[in-house]
Amino acid sequence: MPTMYDADDIVDLKNRKKRKERRIKFLIFLVAAAAAVALYFTKDLWLPKLRGIGKQYKTIVNSGQLATGNFPIEISGGGDYQLRYTVKKIMVLNDTYLYIYDTDGTLLKKRQHVYTNSVMRVANGRALVYENGGNQLTVEDEDNVLYSKRFENNILFARLSSDGYTAVVTTSDNYSCELTVYDKKGSMIYERKCIEMVTDISFLSKSESCVLSFIKAENGNLVTKVQEISFKKSSENWTSPGLNTLGLEIFGSGEGAFVYGVDACGYVDTDGEISSFYAYDGEPAAGASMSGRSAVIVNNDDVRKYIMALFSGNDDEPLIIELDSPGIDVSVFGGLAYVMCQDSVMAYDFDGNLRSTAAINDSYTGFVRSDDHIFLKGYDKIDRIDYDSGN
Repeated sequence: MPTMYDADDIVDLKNRKKRKERRIKFLIFLVAAAAAVALYFTKDLWLPKLRGIGKQYKTIVNSGQLATGNFPIEISGGGDYQLRYTVKKIMVLNDTYLYIYDTDGTLLKKRQHVYTNSVMRVANGRALVYENGGNQLTVEDEDNVLYSKRFENNILFARLSSDGYTAVVTTSDNYSCELTVYDKKGSMIYERKCIEMVTDISFLSKSESCVLSFIKAENGNLVTKVQEISFKKSSENWTSPGLNTLGLEIFGSGEGAFVYGVDACGYVDTDGEISSFYAYDGEPAAGASMSGRSAVIVNNDDVRKYIMALFSGNDDEPLIIELDSPGIDVSVFGGLAYVMCQDSVMAYDFDGNLRSTAAINDSYTGFVRSDDHIFLKGYDKIDRIDYDSGN
């Protein structure tokens, strides 16, 4: 005979069933929440492994074979020369001449200069050449000297933008220094008397403004501050708090600025706030940045630890790449970070994937990257290797 239930029993059974279902749902919620918390606190272990899923790359092994023909390019005067690349030209400055070559090593132009302590900057096919501590500079391309400037005070440093604008920082009788900016034709468009000593300048988009760095004492320490100024007004746009390092170079971008310092590096955002900071565990060998992506190599010989720190944006923690030998030089080009060690040149993307590599078999002090090649700077020669990074 089937079991009979009255109305109260049926209601009680339904309520117990609902309570059981609610308990199960609550337990599922607790398990999911606990898993989410666990994943968050262990993200440093699993997140790097997920980066780049769906776009894994096979590492390209370049031959590293040295080019022949016009290479190696022999440089007189020893290793104290400067090598730059711009718009399918390589420019070389030694103590006497500016040489302009194409990427096949053919000499296109040789122009003598009279500077004792010469410095070269290049951008968009132009070269800015000046005498550090002197009072003259020239801006020139392959065909001509576009213009020259002579100053009453000594040049501390000068910078060239991709639009052909030139910023010059000189000493001053009444101020810490003076900043003068010229357009691509050499006409002055901006002048500023600076109370603080400016240590570096980086032009921003369209060369309508720039970021500059200066050193200041705060609480007994020397710090680096960053300031954005517009060439169309006298007051600054913003000034950052002090980064606890002595800045060596500053790199401006649409995200703000990256400061490469002697014992740390960091980002300042477009509001002038410090958005990230990284202190080195060792000695910095080189730093580079382009379009907000940055790379720094740090060597610690005491513990035989050599690393490259990659920053994909201004608020990101560094991604650390361990190197097998001391880093020598670094460059950011085409969205990749290129690092030279004693026996190889390697390219990494900013997810930490090794995209390409090439063995080198000589003692080089630096390199420059072009679209298809890497030019290796030796003591008194320049070598070239073909280099495919898969871009």
